[in-house]
Amino acid sequence: MMSTRLANLGGYAFAEVNEKVTELRAAGIEPIDFGVGDPTDPTPEVVRSAAKEAIDRRATAGYPSYIGDAGYRSAVATWFEQRFGVSLDAGSEVSASVGSKEAVFNVHEALVDPGDVVLCPTPGYPPYSRGTLFAEGEPYYMPLTAANDYLVDFAAIPSDVADRAAMMWLNYPNSPSGALANEAFYAAAFEFADSHDLIIASDEAYSEIYFGDSAPLSILNVRKRGALVFNSLSKRSAMTTYRIGWVAGDPELVAHYRKVKTNVDSGTPTFVQDAAAAALADEEHVRGFREAYRGRRDALCAGLRNAGLDDCTPPATLYVWQRVPAGMSSVQFAERLLAPEVAVVTTPGPWISDELADGSSPGEGFVRFALVQPLEQTKLAAERIAALAL
Repeated sequence: MMSTRLANLGGYAFAEVNEKVTELRAAGIEPIDFGVGDPTDPTPEVVRSAAKEAIDRRATAGYPSYIGDAGYRSAVATWFEQRFGVSLDAGSEVSASVGSKEAVFNVHEALVDPGDVVLCPTPGYPPYSRGTLFAEGEPYYMPLTAANDYLVDFAAIPSDVADRAAMMWLNYPNSPSGALANEAFYAAAFEFADSHDLIIASDEAYSEIYFGDSAPLSILNVRKRGALVFNSLSKRSAMTTYRIGWVAGDPELVAHYRKVKTNVDSGTPTFVQDAAAAALADEEHVRGFREAYRGRRDALCAGLRNAGLDDCTPPATLYVWQRVPAGMSSVQFAERLLAPEVAVVTTPGPWISDELADGSSPGEGFVRFALVQPLEQTKLAAERIAALAL
């Protein structure tokens, strides 16, 4: 028998995207897949070499630490100070995680009681709300729209809902819109959090994929108390298969997360942590990835504009949150792109959005392109889309 908790969940959006890809291949069509944000670039040599060496050096390492090897946590703290100018105590303010997904999902077990509200941005990463539901909390969806520059509108959250909230999720640079948050926004977020006695969880998985001259801020640039940051090496260093990330911030909250992690799973293998530490010590490959994503972004967005679509060029992340043609739904446009002469896979906006109280979805009217294909494939997709003259 399936548990009621699991039965009440719908399908996982990115699993549905993979099913569409499988269907095309079964029909003898090799699609250009922009559906899932999984980098196709090779993991950098500096990381692979460190992993190979560490496998032998850690031959008798035994079980890994639940909270992360001291050397890895120190590498995170060093990188964070160099990147953001924020000092972290590696002993009490940093914990390793199995990528970000594990931490994002499981942290609710540490901070949410049954019946508590969790404020979740939508469109957004499904584990925000799925983790809430598994902790028997209640998601309240905060719509991110072009009208508010994809920033959370704190004033629009009903006071009675905010007073019941245990925590609020933020995600900047934002997936899928690419929007950035500034210091004033984070200051306003803390003011809101303090007035309603809630914790802020900041998903910063795309902090290193940006295209302007100024690097994005961390929420910890404004304050550490009452905040947790979630990040990983998946997008920064094309290490999705390694499953390594971290949680950092308020030491009391980090301790709560650590207690859950110790009871739920084991640590990331130490040789993977060693590889991640090598990745954090090298910025050259990160600059290279940024330029690669910029080239893909520019090529794809040019093709979309040439097709007659709105210019939705993002300032950050590896996604393009594209408005669909007038008169078409998100799913209709995504299906149009799946036609054999185009064979381009995207994620319809409603698949990564949640239904609001009025029955609407802030993702309707958009599709998401993940800029994970090589430049030549991206240019080919752009040409095919441009030829549609939508």
